[in-house]
Amino acid sequence: MAETKTLSKIYGELQSIKKEVSFIKKQISSDTLMTAAEAKRFEQSMKEFKQGKTIPLARLKKDLSL
Repeated sequence: MAETKTLSKIYGELQSIKKEVSFIKKQISSDTLMTAAEAKRFEQSMKEFKQGKTIPLARLKKDLSL
């Protein structure tokens, strides 16, 4: 009997989580998702950053007199 109550409680919680995930999916617009090309460029950018091939924005602005 206790096992049935536990399973019922778990099922209820899963249903609640499912509703929340569905709501979140609806809130995400296509603008917030990366395309495959954007994801590839992002990975390349992170690689360059880790290799020290980038400069801080403040330095770029200074170099460009902005």
